[in-house]
Amino acid sequence: MPYIHNTITGLMASSPAQTEFYQAVEEVLESLEPLLAQSPQYQKNHIIERMVEPERQIMFRVPWVDDQGEVRINKGYRIEFNSALGPYKGGLRFHPSVNAGIIKFLGFEQIFKNALTGLQIGGGKGGSNFDPKGRSDQEIMRFCQSFMTELYRHIGPTTDVPAGDIGVGAREIGYMFGQYKRLTGRYDGVLTGKGLLWGGSLVRKEATGYGCVYFAQNMLESAGSSLAGKTCLVSGAGNVAIYTIEKLYQLGAKPVTATDSSGTLFDAKGIDLALLKELKELKRVSLQHYLEKHHHAEFTPINEYPEDGHAVWRYQADAAFPCATQNELTESDAKALIANNCRCISEGANMPSTPEAVEIFLENKIHYGPGKAANAGGVATSQLEMSQNASMQQLSFEQVESRLKEIMHDIHQRCSKTATEFGQPHNLVLGANIAGFRRVADAMIEQGVV
Repeated sequence: MPYIHNTITGLMASSPAQTEFYQAVEEVLESLEPLLAQSPQYQKNHIIERMVEPERQIMFRVPWVDDQGEVRINKGYRIEFNSALGPYKGGLRFHPSVNAGIIKFLGFEQIFKNALTGLQIGGGKGGSNFDPKGRSDQEIMRFCQSFMTELYRHIGPTTDVPAGDIGVGAREIGYMFGQYKRLTGRYDGVLTGKGLLWGGSLVRKEATGYGCVYFAQNMLESAGSSLAGKTCLVSGAGNVAIYTIEKLYQLGAKPVTATDSSGTLFDAKGIDLALLKELKELKRVSLQHYLEKHHHAEFTPINEYPEDGHAVWRYQADAAFPCATQNELTESDAKALIANNCRCISEGANMPSTPEAVEIFLENKIHYGPGKAANAGGVATSQLEMSQNASMQQLSFEQVESRLKEIMHDIHQRCSKTATEFGQPHNLVLGANIAGFRRVADAMIEQGVV
């Protein structure tokens, strides 16, 4: 479609060298072709051109002092992408790979993910190329305080409410919230993922992983099946992966893998969840230490991965849950999964499958839940935390999880119904993109040119 092609070409010229951002935009826009063909109002109002440009891009330096007294400098970002449905909402990522293109891709995805929840939240994302790994608590505190010293000017409980992401957990959120409170003198619900003692929500830590599994369960139930008895592959070893594994066990499945930056762990008997939590939440050490207690398990170092893929996706399994990072599941990995008769993929990470891998999943008509739908549980629970902060109440674990389960069911229904409406009932990528886009685009038209 020339309109879409010209939009992407113009974006490459105005935002050079942002590969992941182009990938995210192209994936969404190509899905919109059948909608644009029957709904000319979106092209007439230049919705796509407006949507691919963030409303605001904030970039700043983050100076801090390490434990040796040396001054360090990192880059900070906050991309406030779209506020048509509500305040900007999206996580902060602290990782060496962070750059403007990564944050824009994440922020763009967040627009549609947040729209699919049915809640009143817009899309944004932020972070820094700071690496918390190997840093002391004091160094992390000093970095977070410096980061918030700039960021506080741009956020607020009704304007922009960041959360955590890779490298940003309860510890980092706590340090940033403390600095925000010091600078503003306000006790606002300006960050989500807070500690339970001071405004956090139960289930927030578990929400993305739990939601990813609920989405898979919804996909399987729509075909008369379930996760019970299924062998599952999971990548990652952070919050999303850990609580994906936990919920899989609760639903009667057997997760057999986990990964971190050092390699892939495989335990044919099923991952020891208590030990995984000990290694990653308490000790913060490599998965290699798992073998000290479970000698039967296998560990594949990252330098022994296939050149065209990743070891975690080469095991026999019924379902796969990519929960680590973007583009971690390649075309070769997808072929290996299909060859091993894997029939369900539910993405816990943001855009973890390459375009070539997604094409293979769709061609084979397996149950494929794209990240913007399958991993929306985290942001949905963040919005519930915002609601609790506004009313100065705290819901029980059971209340929040029940609402999360309901939201994930509704997201699946929206995606499935929209895919069916456009004649491709198996294609939840198309369903998610059109359903999310339509909700945001209609709001933008009703609000005028802003």
